[in-house]
Amino acid sequence: METTPLSSPDRRSLDLKIRQAKLRLLKMHYEAKVGHIGGNLSCLDSLMTLFHTWTDPQVILSKGHAAGALYVSLWSCGKISEDELKTFHRNDTWLSGHPAPRFRTEIPFATGSLGHGLSLATGLALGKKLQNQTTPTYCVTSDGEWQEGSTWEALIFAQHHQLHHLKILIDENGVQGFGSTSEVASMGELDRKIRGFGATVIEVDGHCPQDLLQALQTPSREGPLVIIMKTTKGKGVSFMENQMEWHYLPMTEAQYHQAIQEVESS
Repeated sequence: METTPLSSPDRRSLDLKIRQAKLRLLKMHYEAKVGHIGGNLSCLDSLMTLFHTWTDPQVILSKGHAAGALYVSLWSCGKISEDELKTFHRNDTWLSGHPAPRFRTEIPFATGSLGHGLSLATGLALGKKLQNQTTPTYCVTSDGEWQEGSTWEALIFAQHHQLHHLKILIDENGVQGFGSTSEVASMGELDRKIRGFGATVIEVDGHCPQDLLQALQTPSREGPLVIIMKTTKGKGVSFMENQMEWHYLPMTEAQYHQAIQEVESS
């Protein structure tokens, strides 16, 4: 079935849904006593925008450690129930710390191993092209994944086959598991390197749905559209923002209450 745009969402309505999703994400991670909160908060705005703007978009979350943001976005759209969300990271759950495949049609692949999601999305996009389908395939990657060769191989493949219905969203929050991306393995100007392969590249504020939606409408006739989303790790929670430790840490009770208060008052 072709993905069709919904009526343009009212900005305030979408903002309220994103705030609700943030609150539910924090609650879910706090109750499960697990981390990876920072990277979830940096990409939640984009995932919510995709799922609340198009009907059943095909989204591959390559940065699988942000599974919480994916689950909450699907919950917000009525694809995952509240009871299911309560099982996050518990024994016998389908909602594991990284996406498990076939639990929902919206999660076709496991993406716990970083650097492979773009290859999977590229394969889906090629399959659609061979069947003369024009439905977009969206792939959300971390900026750290662009330090891996498999990601660049997928870009070369997508460009060669002119997969212009492939939309690659890069969550460029600048922080990965062992420090900043520039300290771990600097890539310099990522946009310039990707343009060197012939892809269309646009930079946007990754926390602004309107900017992202406008960028996604940009035609790309030579190959995939690459959107570099400038984001903040731990967005919306002051003590988490741009802090490497929130790639890992769970919240204490006091931290959870502070986080909730800050998001509610934002």
